[in-house]
Amino acid sequence: MAKEEIKKDSYGADSITVLEGLDPVRKRPGMYIGSTSAAGLHHLIWEVVDNSIDEAMAGHANEITVSLLPDGMVKVEDNGRGIPVEKHKVTGVSALETVLTKLHAGGKFGGGGYKVSGGLHGVGVSVVNALSTYLKAEVHREGKAWYQEYKIGIPQTPIKLVGPATGSGTTITFKADDTIFTELEFNWGKILDRLRQQSYLTKGITINVIDARHDHRPKKYKFHFEGGIMSYIRSLHRNKSVKNETIFYLDKNVNDTKVEVALQYNDEYNDTVLSFANNIHNPEGGTHLIGFRTALTRTLNNYARSKNLLKEKDENLTGEDVREGLTAIISVKLPDPQFEGQTKGKLGNAETKGYVEQSFGESFATFLEEHPKEAEAIVSKCFLSAQARLAARTARATILRKGALEGMTLPGKLSDCSSRKAEECELYIVEGDSAGGSAKQGRNRRFQAILPLRGKILNVERARLDKMLANNEIKNIVIALGTNIDDQFDLEKLRYHRIIIMTDADIDGSHIRTLLLTLFFRHFKPLVEAGHMYIAQPPLYQVKKGTAIRYAYSEDEKNKTIEEFGGFIGSEEVVEETDDGENGEIIIDEEATKEEEKKKNSRIHIQRYKGLGEMNAEQLWETTMNPDGRILKQVTVEDAAKADQMFDMLMGDNVAPRKNFIQTHAKKVKNLDI
Repeated sequence: MAKEEIKKDSYGADSITVLEGLDPVRKRPGMYIGSTSAAGLHHLIWEVVDNSIDEAMAGHANEITVSLLPDGMVKVEDNGRGIPVEKHKVTGVSALETVLTKLHAGGKFGGGGYKVSGGLHGVGVSVVNALSTYLKAEVHREGKAWYQEYKIGIPQTPIKLVGPATGSGTTITFKADDTIFTELEFNWGKILDRLRQQSYLTKGITINVIDARHDHRPKKYKFHFEGGIMSYIRSLHRNKSVKNETIFYLDKNVNDTKVEVALQYNDEYNDTVLSFANNIHNPEGGTHLIGFRTALTRTLNNYARSKNLLKEKDENLTGEDVREGLTAIISVKLPDPQFEGQTKGKLGNAETKGYVEQSFGESFATFLEEHPKEAEAIVSKCFLSAQARLAARTARATILRKGALEGMTLPGKLSDCSSRKAEECELYIVEGDSAGGSAKQGRNRRFQAILPLRGKILNVERARLDKMLANNEIKNIVIALGTNIDDQFDLEKLRYHRIIIMTDADIDGSHIRTLLLTLFFRHFKPLVEAGHMYIAQPPLYQVKKGTAIRYAYSEDEKNKTIEEFGGFIGSEEVVEETDDGENGEIIIDEEATKEEEKKKNSRIHIQRYKGLGEMNAEQLWETTMNPDGRILKQVTVEDAAKADQMFDMLMGDNVAPRKNFIQTHAKKVKNLDI
């Protein structure tokens, strides 16, 4: 029995299982890392770090260091067991070379290497190797140091023994292939956010992050959270008023599945619930999230009825009621995770629902009994939510009649397009009637619809649904989209597949854009996540010389255009454009000589567009609405928790963090209109 146990838990060459070769990776890198843009570039780091995290989850590592080095090099070190180096009986080369050169080779396929893993099941490090112009693997294992170098996945030498070594671990140093990736600059903030999250999810691990890319003193961060996901909750609730001071926390093993849950309520109207399986974020949830939600609703209803807070005649609290103001982290670690889709957006293991539902339900019921004051505060919050839901239901029934959402009674201000094919239709939400008029005249009526707004819409961060629907501008947006809102939102009924916010390039325009983004993020989030949300980019300047006209979308582009026109900044040849005579009439001197006319035509005129209304219909079409030449920025939500915090800070009731943010970033603002 003892020998069998040792064999099961050993981690050697026999633990490495080989499924297929590496050749396809360079031909179709997007299949393995999602894209060859910035997202795919950062994915290389995630894959190497995931291997180190797997060692930590298995209890064999407690420190990881990620370093950004000069010339695009990245180094990831851990103090785990070290990748095995002895010869693999199937491949005939070392286990290290097998892992680095064979797709689907690793210790995660039942060979006894890992019970729980979060990487791409052995795909990760071999894909990184294939997509790197240089990779060096260094292993400290069983008192010896080994290394091997690679180029685009090809070993340059056999594995080499360097000499004796203290400790154990693996170090991978790589440089992304510039012939594969369109972006080669690593984003420091993105890396910090990802590794901070991994630190929260792996309680007790230390992750060091070093930026040594430049000559100045390296930037260093260290993440270590003994509280794990409880610390994560505290971070998410920074600057928020909470209902239960004591954070609920569960850590329990159920049939080889580790279930961790932490939750706390705040006094806001939105919920933040993040679910993870083997440290992989599941934005679409899955069985663990379903189990959590089922137990949460049932447990709070049972508690409210047992304390006679809910009378016999009262309706039960709904899932929507108990989620308002909730911040929760659900993290499960299981031996064989089944994900739906390559992005691992949703966990599919059916048994996990029962594990989470039972363990969380029992533990949360005990928590409520042991913390009566906090339980009462939570239930009271849920009751307020239920009352608001009933008021919102009445408002929705009154305002959003069935016929309205099916296009029978569209808003009077909406200038709709003639096409009824949602996939080709666009809705421009435009600031002001003046710009709306230009947009209506300049648009392509077949597929472009215009909805002008009057002033600034309601700040929905501070309002419930019934108050929102009483606001005409918001009501018009909801009806125009056709999707309904919140829990009754239906993406299939979206009437336009591109929703484009078009506001002035000034402070007021930025504020209106922020208010609209808050509305869409909070109440139409699936629309944003599906990639239907865009921001129009009108030009800041018109640069004109003689009959030549160019549009500039930034200060740098304006200056570059001036230089291309033969001028230079500060010269007499550059003048701000003004009216050419009284009442805007052009005055022509009949006595003007050809030399004077030539000088006049050599002048560069610049017009600064303060608002969309300053452009006529033709200019607005040419610069901002014509699909053949316009610039649109797609709105994405890469990190929902970070976005949630940002909207709360910018648009919420708490002034202090907003003031601090403004003071911190004020010097970075360009083109500030005062």
